[in-house]
Amino acid sequence: MTRSAAGIVPRRAFLRAIGHEEVALPKVGAPDRDGSAAGGPERLASGKLLLDEPVPGVARLTISNPAKRNALDHELLDALAATTGRLDARCLLIAGEGEIFSAGYDIGGFHDPELFAREAERLVAHPFHDAIVALERYPYPVVAAINGPAIGGGLELAVTADLRLAVRGAKLGMPPAKLGLIYSHTGLRRFVETCGLAATNELFYVGRNVDADRALAIGLVNHVVEPGELEERSVSVAAEIAANSPLSLSGNKRILRALREHRGALPEDLERELVALRESCFDSEDFHEGVAAFAEKRAPEWKGR
Repeated sequence: MTRSAAGIVPRRAFLRAIGHEEVALPKVGAPDRDGSAAGGPERLASGKLLLDEPVPGVARLTISNPAKRNALDHELLDALAATTGRLDARCLLIAGEGEIFSAGYDIGGFHDPELFAREAERLVAHPFHDAIVALERYPYPVVAAINGPAIGGGLELAVTADLRLAVRGAKLGMPPAKLGLIYSHTGLRRFVETCGLAATNELFYVGRNVDADRALAIGLVNHVVEPGELEERSVSVAAEIAANSPLSLSGNKRILRALREHRGALPEDLERELVALRESCFDSEDFHEGVAAFAEKRAPEWKGR
């Protein structure tokens, strides 16, 4: 990681270095892209994906495809990838509209096995992969609010988040074994990294849905909340994250992602980059502000540099 003359990695330079351009978050009430009246969330993907800012510093993307149980189609996934790539909120919250998070890929209209296979392969190969990568590369923490069933690709989408909250009673499951599908090695790895090999074996070999409490026990989710409390709790957690130092959030996420992507010893150039990234924080305004605010018992005023 390059450093400035002062020894600081500038925030915008850091974002560019990881392939993420800094763009202001559209405010709630901004004109909708589909030309509808202002005052609500920004409507994307023909209204199947909603973007708003529930509290300052938090962007929320809501899957809104209720007619198909919030299934993930090409248009929605393309919009999710593109929108995630242009946001700069200090926390990104992913939610589902109504009482379901997502039923997975939208391939229910293909009854012919050959058409089904071709559409599934095309969906997974491009738009779903791009959406997952966009979430993984988002420079700040991502929180998933699982408000109901999260099945198949919908569950993998949630697993890609850094933290997951689920409403009590929500069902989570992976049905590939019941469809004759061999899942991608990248997807399986995400589950192994999240809840371990034993739990991943159960999810993919048995193919039975698990409820939120079981998901908590195996490490698939971080918290279980009571019905009617998920939105408030998830926004509260996201706001607490967003109130922290942006340099710390982005730097720690960069390091954690590198540790996930590399087994064993890190490549020397990457290790030097991560060491330089950590050392740069000691010269940053945010570090000095954080120490001063702690000593003075006040809320810090982060600069992001």
